Amino acid sequence: MTSQQSQQIPKEFEKDFIPPLQEQDALPGKQWKLDPPPIDDITADGKPYKPAGKLEGRKVIITGGDSGIGRAIALLFALEGADLTVTYLPEEHQDVKDTADLIRKKTNDSRKFQFLPADLTKEDVCQAIVQKHLEYFGGQLDTLICNHGNQDAVSDITELDAKHWLDTFDTNLHSFFYLTKAAIPHLEKSPTKQPTIVFNDSINAFKGHPSLVDYTATKGAILGFARSLNAQLVGKSGIRVNCVAPGPIWTPLIPPSMTKESKEQFGLKTTMGRAGQPVEVATCFVFLASADSSYISGQTLHPNGGVVVGS
Repeated sequence: MTSQQSQQIPKEFEKDFIPPLQEQDALPGKQWKLDPPPIDDITADGKPYKPAGKLEGRKVIITGGDSGIGRAIALLFALEGADLTVTYLPEEHQDVKDTADLIRKKTNDSRKFQFLPADLTKEDVCQAIVQKHLEYFGGQLDTLICNHGNQDAVSDITELDAKHWLDTFDTNLHSFFYLTKAAIPHLEKSPTKQPTIVFNDSINAFKGHPSLVDYTATKGAILGFARSLNAQLVGKSGIRVNCVAPGPIWTPLIPPSMTKESKEQFGLKTTMGRAGQPVEVATCFVFLASADSSYISGQTLHPNGGVVVGS
């Protein structure tokens, strides 16, 4: 590798890289405050993501798409030709603006999209999101990406209060059920498109996390939910259901939700010896939403830095 080529590869992809220690007060965190910013569309070889029209003509709902993994998913989906409905928390104004501007810039303003503020813990809100998508895109819905989620480290279960536990389940699990139930009647198979549902899960569903007991419980439930949906849907209606289970990824969730010790060692315990970047997860979502994965359903992809986990 030449010196010029090595300079093109961001330092974030190098082994032993740890983001500088930083704090944020409020969950789920602000991407515009992160230093360095997460990487959305530069791959580990230092090259810009190269789209190939894999999602052309698709109309997609992506939750939590204002920042982190969700922003990278939204950007890559738009680059691949999809039109988007993207949900975000109402207070995330700056991150939403930045994401919308990024999609316009990277796609030369060629994609149609809408950003909708939403508290997805409410079933009627989830139903309204699906309805607004259908109205905006002439009744077409091809893919549902449930990406959103929240975590907050509590190292001692005796200090994990019931409200915290229930709030985590409302955000991370019940909302997935509400959205999926509302979307399924409108996901129709066609000769050129397979309908797809992809859930953002976590490595913690497979190995646990001592400071994220409630979060890990929701991620285990999402895995079972996806496998059961696959058994119910794919043979009957052709709707493919899969999960992506990331390891440690540099997103706005990290500064406000992790312990100081976890942030100081962030990503080092993976086999690759570094944390991942949102682009390295978003490419998995592109694959699972596209025809490239046409014979895959009920499965989980593991962008986790080489950690081998059980099934």
